[in-house]
Amino acid sequence: MKVLLYEIEQMQEDVRKLREDVENLVVKRDAGVARIAQMQKEIRGTIAQVDLFVSSKDKKGLLLAGADRAIREMLSIFKDDPIEGPLEEASMSVWAKIQFEDT
Repeated sequence: MKVLLYEIEQMQEDVRKLREDVENLVVKRDAGVARIAQMQKEIRGTIAQVDLFVSSKDKKGLLLAGADRAIREMLSIFKDDPIEGPLEEASMSVWAKIQFEDT
């Protein structure tokens, strides 16, 4: 993720430099504008990758928080019940499965 954020920053800097070159007539306007458009498209694609990664992590966090809450509630309901031991073992198994699943 840090690599993608760094890449976005570098691409934005490249676009800024290219704009300066176009303004200073170092680069032909039509070629510069076309290149800037292409670079901005690349930036948007990289930003979309970051958004996808972040939303995936957010979804996983929400899922884990919900599972944790449900497990805690079940364990408190069946506290001091004969089913408590097996329920706790099953809960930890489910927790481990959810934690290591790809979302």
